[in-house]
Parts: sequence; C-alpha cells; structure tokens
Amino acid sequence: MRRFVTLIALAGAAALGGAALVAQAPPAGAQAPPAGAPGQRPGGGGGGPRVAPLALDDRTGYTPIFDGTSLAGWEGDTAYWRAEGGSIVGETTEAHPLKANTFLIYTKDQPGDFELKVDFKINSTNTGVQYRSERAPDIGPYVLKGYQADIDFANQWTGQLYEERGRGFLALPGQATETTGTGPRIFGTATPAEAVKAAINVNGWNTLQIIARKDLVVHAINGKVSAVFLDGDAAKRPTKGFIGLQLHVGPPMRTEYRNFAIRMLD
Repeated sequence: MRRFVTLIALAGAAALGGAALVAQAPPAGAQAPPAGAPGQRPGGGGGGPRVAPLALDDRTGYTPIFDGTSLAGWEGDTAYWRAEGGSIVGETTEAHPLKANTFLIYTKDQPGDFELKVDFKINSTNTGVQYRSERAPDIGPYVLKGYQADIDFANQWTGQLYEERGRGFLALPGQATETTGTGPRIFGTATPAEAVKAAINVNGWNTLQIIARKDLVVHAINGKVSAVFLDGDAAKRPTKGFIGLQLHVGPPMRTEYRNFAIRMLD
C-alpha cells in the first residue's frame, strides 16, 4: 500500500507541476532551526519543499498535433468533424444525428508513454479523449477502443478513466485505483469528486492533461487530479495506440478542442 500512496503523490506532483507536494509541520514543541541551517533555503522559511504549480497553458517541450486550421493528420467522418476558428469541432444536429459513436483519429503516431494537454468545451451530451487505443474496423471505419479520458456536459463522468469497448469503468472521478486482473480496487482519493466537478468551467474552456507512463495513468482537469490508475493487468493493459476524439450518440451537441499538444516520455 505504501507504494500506491507514493504513486498517487508522484502522480499529483506530475500533473500539477509539484503543487501536490505538501509541507509537513514540525512536531509539537520542536524548535525551528536557525537561519542558514542545513536543509533550509536562504532567507529562512523552511518547512519542506514549495513548488509553484505548472501553468495550465504551459506547452514547453510539447509538440502540437493539430495545426489549428485543418484536420491534416486526423481521420474521421467529416460530416461531423471539421476545423474551425482554431479548434477541432465535432457537432451533431437534429437534422443530422448520430446512429453510433464516431471518432476523429490522429493517424501520424501511436504513442505509448507521454504527457498530453488539450483545451476542451462541450455544450451537451458526452465526448472524450481516447489514447493508447486501437481501431475496431469490424464495428465501423471510425471507431476506437481503449483508454478514454471521459468528458460529459453534466460533469458526472468528466475526468474519469473509462476503457471504451473494453473493461469499462476503471477510475471514477476522484478515484485512485489499481488492478491486477480482477477488476479495479480503490486505494485512495486523487481529488474529491465534488472538487473536480467544482473546478470545471461549464460551457467554457477547460484544460485536460493526461499522463501515461508504463502501467500508471493520470488525468487532471484544470489542475485537479481527477483519476489515477495503476494497471497491473499485463494481459489487457494497452501499452501504445491511437489518440482520438469521441462524438457520442444522443441529443444535438457541439464539442471543441484546441491547443492539442503532446510530449513523449522516455
């Protein structure tokens, strides 16, 4: 269990640029060390590491995977997907509904270990960002199955980890879970689910960050770690695959994605 607690701390630190590191107070009755003592920063203050959170819009070291003007490098049903105003737009209408979920697929790479950042907004229904996913041509030409960072307008599921056409719910919003093949087990809380929901800008832009490193997966929404999953099921764990965007069946909806960028991890 200690390993899991350490993992969630590291995951939080990675997603927030170190903001999840919390300074511990000294024991009751303990005296503060003199200024300049070993382990104390110049100018005093002590009390453990203090690291400023990473700016949400910081894309230093990231490579854009959307050029802002076209769907070059992406493949999907252009009756529903287009580039518009610097964003990828997915839209359904009453006159042109979906009969089944459809996906816009990034075809230039199938990354394994990476950090991804993207801004999104949605006005109805459900969408999500697929990663480490594979195509399902037996179901349809633009269908993916695999890990998904879920997004829904009601924000009941936004930020969770769902495995599309696979193991289903792996980490609900706010959960830290792990599995060795017998289904996910909760071992802690990343961020309380209500705090994740409260951080979401309804009808406005939000930033999703995904970290995938070996068997550890982390999601963060607007700097709140919304899901942590340690995938110990080697037989079912995806190690690399397509990135994609989902457009869900249901009432008319519009979803937008911009500032889509990725940083590969060693």
